[in-house]
Amino acid sequence: MLTSMRSSVLVVGAGPTGLTAATALAARGVTVRIVDAASEGANTSRAAVVHPRTLEVLEAVDVTRRILARAVRVPRFDIRDGSNSIAQLDFSTLRTDYPFTAMISQADTEAILRDRLAESGVAVEWNTRLDDLDADGHARLRDPAGVSRTTRFDAVIGADGMRSAVRDAVAIGFPGSGYEQSFVLADVSMAWPVPRDTVSLTFAPEGLAVVAPLPDNRFRVVATADDPSEHPAGADIESLLRARAGAAEVGDVAWSGRFRVHHRLAESYRRGVVFLAGDAAHVHSPAGGQGMNTGIQDALVLAEILTTGVDPDSYERRRRPVARRVLRLTDRMTRAATVDVTGARAVRNTVIRAGLSVPPIRHRIAMEISELAYR
Repeated sequence: MLTSMRSSVLVVGAGPTGLTAATALAARGVTVRIVDAASEGANTSRAAVVHPRTLEVLEAVDVTRRILARAVRVPRFDIRDGSNSIAQLDFSTLRTDYPFTAMISQADTEAILRDRLAESGVAVEWNTRLDDLDADGHARLRDPAGVSRTTRFDAVIGADGMRSAVRDAVAIGFPGSGYEQSFVLADVSMAWPVPRDTVSLTFAPEGLAVVAPLPDNRFRVVATADDPSEHPAGADIESLLRARAGAAEVGDVAWSGRFRVHHRLAESYRRGVVFLAGDAAHVHSPAGGQGMNTGIQDALVLAEILTTGVDPDSYERRRRPVARRVLRLTDRMTRAATVDVTGARAVRNTVIRAGLSVPPIRHRIAMEISELAYR
C-alpha cells in the first residue's frame, strides 16, 4: 500500500500499540508522525504483562532484549479458589525462546519503545490533537499552540484507545458492553504467600483477584470491586485480598486506581486508508493480561502489511479473529472467576481441575494465554 519511502503515515496515540507501529514503520524507512493529545507518556504501570508471543515478535524491532533487561520473568500461573490452589499452568514447557511472561511496568515498556523510535529520528508530538479526519487520509491536527493544519497521509493508524477519535471520525461502530463491576488496579509492596515466579488468578465469591510480581519487589494487583474509591489505599487492597485469598499484608502503594472494563470489538478494522489497532479496535477484561499484547501484535502485522504491498484488507482478516478469540477467552475467565453460588463454584473448580489435569488441554490453554496460539 505504501508505494515508496516517501510515503507518510500518521499514528494517533503514543501508547504501546502506537509506539510499536511507529517504530516498525520508521525502521522500514517510512516517514512517520506520531501524535498524542496527552502532555506526556505513562508514568504508572497499568498493563504490566508481556507474553511470550509478544516477546517473539518484538525481536523484529530490537525491543525484546531491552524489555528483558528490566523485567521479572514469571513462568507459572496458579489458579486458586480462595487460598487453595486448584490448577497450574507452566509456561516453561512451551516451545519458544521465551517460556515465561515478562512482568514490567507499562511506563518502562513505553520508555523503551520511545527510545527505540528516537533511534530512527522520530519523536512523539505531545499535546497534539486530532480535530478531523476522513477515510482518504486528510487529517486536521491541532498543535500545542492551538494552531490547526490539515495534511494528507498515505495511511492513518488509530491507536488512541477505547474512546478513539480516529474510529469516531470515520464512523466505525464499536459494539459491546461493560461489566457490572469495577476493577481495582494497584502496584504495592506486600507480604504474599505465593512464590515470585508465579502469577495468581484467584476465584472467590467476593470476586476475582490477580496478583503478579513486578520489578523492585512489588506486586501488581487487579481485583473486581462493587464500588471502590478512586484511589484505593493499602488497607482497601489488603481487605480485598484477605477476603478472597486469605492472606496479604500490604505495605506501601506505589499507585492505585479504579476502572470499568468493557468487552467491545470494532465492526471493521479499516475504512479507506484509516486503520485501527489495539484498544481502538478491541477492549476486554484484564483477565489473562492480553490487551497490550494483542495491540502490539496488531501494530507489527499492520506495519508489515503496509510496507510489503500485501492486500490491506488482509490486516482485518488476520487480526480481527484473534481479537474475537481473546474477547471470548477473557470474558469466560472473568465470568467463571466471579461465580458466587456455592454449588456453581464447586462445579467450576471440578471442571478446571479435571480439564487442566489433561496435558493436551493444559497445553492448549497455556498456548492461548501466552498468545503463542496466534502465530
